[in-house]
Order: sequence, then structure tokens, then C-alpha cells
Amino acid sequence: MKTKNLHVLAAMLLALTLPACAAQPQSPTDSAMAESAGAESSSTADATAAESAGATDASSTADSTSAVATSADMAEPVELDVEGLKPVEADEIAEGTYHIAVDSSSSMFRITDCELTVKDGAMTARMTMSGTGYLYLYPGTAEEAAAANEGDYIAFEEKDGAHTFTVPIESLDAPLPYAAFSKKKEMWYDRTLVFRADSLPAEARLNNDVTTVASLNLEDGTYTVAVTLEGGSGKATVDSPAELVVKGGVATARIVWSSPNYDYMVVNGKRLEPVNTEGNSTFEVPVEGFDYNMPVTADTTAMSKPHEIDYTLHFDSSTIAPTDA
Repeated sequence: MKTKNLHVLAAMLLALTLPACAAQPQSPTDSAMAESAGAESSSTADATAAESAGATDASSTADSTSAVATSADMAEPVELDVEGLKPVEADEIAEGTYHIAVDSSSSMFRITDCELTVKDGAMTARMTMSGTGYLYLYPGTAEEAAAANEGDYIAFEEKDGAHTFTVPIESLDAPLPYAAFSKKKEMWYDRTLVFRADSLPAEARLNNDVTTVASLNLEDGTYTVAVTLEGGSGKATVDSPAELVVKGGVATARIVWSSPNYDYMVVNGKRLEPVNTEGNSTFEVPVEGFDYNMPVTADTTAMSKPHEIDYTLHFDSSTIAPTDA
């Protein structure tokens, strides 16, 4: 009987002890360790997430400039006429800044103005684009651009609402590859550009073979000379032969356009106004030299708004003849 009572008493004491043990709180040390472990776990998760996000952003940036346009993505290329052209290097041009004509292999990559700078044996060109559709240029092919570092890209600069790019030039009168990155398509497009040495003013060429009034020994007087116009859409023409007046060793040609819609010309940086008020636009143009393509600009009012167009005038010295007295 006593044994049975002892067993019951032990069971009662055990029942009272267990709840107290279950409700006993953690020690401060144990609590801090648990909190630290939780924070470390959370910190690790956050770091992993941030690292993953950073990797995603970097990957996204790389992917956005890694696409290359195929021929199916591009407009029909423009064939560039480089037959007979000989590359012209920087050491063949006097240091300075000049307007220069540029031929492009794509109608979607139109250059409205270009300034060539020659300095310290190197050449650069600042090109003004007709639109704002390109974000970067790269001197090379589209494949090379896609594989290059972003720091090697040439970003646009904005001037009067237009995008301009300043690019290095290896030589004039040679087809040079450039890649253009489209803002809309997010792809690199292959472009070929030819910077035309024949559009430079005569004084820009060192040891040039431009024929001049002095080399022709032309006396003061009035002559005629055959003149050829190139540039623009090809629709405009000028009267040929043109009247040529030599006075004080300076030649001036009377240029008559096939349209009355030209309101001014720019020759060697100087603006010329028409000398007539009726009929086709007529200008007295200083002739810097013969037997080369002399660059000129003419502003037409025939479009929805006035528009400057680059042309060249070629005066053939072999056709110079005095007018009848």
C-alpha cells in the first residue's frame, strides 16, 4: 500500500514540473544567438538578391547593345562610287577646319553638315545628322561594335536640336566602316562613309595640283567656261558654258540655276545673294580653282521650308575661251 502511494505521489510531482519547464524562457545569450542567426540569414538573402539584381542590370545593359542588324533589317544600300579615288592622308592637308562633303552607304544615315578638323597629323569630323534616331557611333563594323566596351562608343552631342557625332578619320577618299546604334531598333547597323577630298577648298590641299588663274596666265577679261554641277537630288542644273570674268587676277563665274527658288549660296564660308530679281536664280561666284570639284552650298525655297543643299561646281580649264569683243 505504501509503495502504491509513493508511485502516485511521484506522478503528481512530475505533472507539476513539466509545464514549468515548457514555459521557461530562453536565456539572453540564447535569444541573441537566435536573433543574430535570423539577421544573418536575412542579410545573406538581401545580398544575394541585390547581387542578382545587379547582374541582371549589367546583363540587360550588355544585351541592349549587342544586337546586330542583318541585311533584312536594313534599307537597300547606296552604292558608293570610289573608282579612281586615291586615299588622302592628314599630312596632305593643311591644318584647319573645313566643310567637307560626305557620301553615305545608307539613305537612313543622312548627314546634313560635316566639319573636318586637321590637327597634329590627325583628322576628325563632326557630323550633323538629319534626325535623332542614333545614340552611338563606333569606328568599325557592327559586329565589332557589339563586342566592344561601352566606353569605346561615340555618344551623340546635341546642337540646335540635332544630333552630332565627332569621329576619327583615317583618310579621305576611302570607304570607311562605321557602326550606328539605333535608338528605336536597339541594334547596330553597318554604314560606310566616304569623306570627299574634292570638296575641300583649294587652299586646304598641300602640294595641290588645282589649276588657277595664275597657272593659266589668264589676263583680265571676259571668257566662257564649261561648268558641271553635282550633288543634291541630281535634278538641278546650271547653265553651261558660264560667263567668266577675270579682274586683278581673280576669276568670277556667273552661275545661272535651272530654278528661281535659290535665295542664297555659300562659297568658302561666305554668303552670296542673287544678282537678279526675276527669272532663274543667278549668282556671281568666285572661282577658287579649275579642274576640281569646288564645294558650294545653295539654299532652296522649293520645299516646305528653306533647305540648304551641298553641291560642287567643276570648271573645266580646257574649255576657257575669250568672248567676242
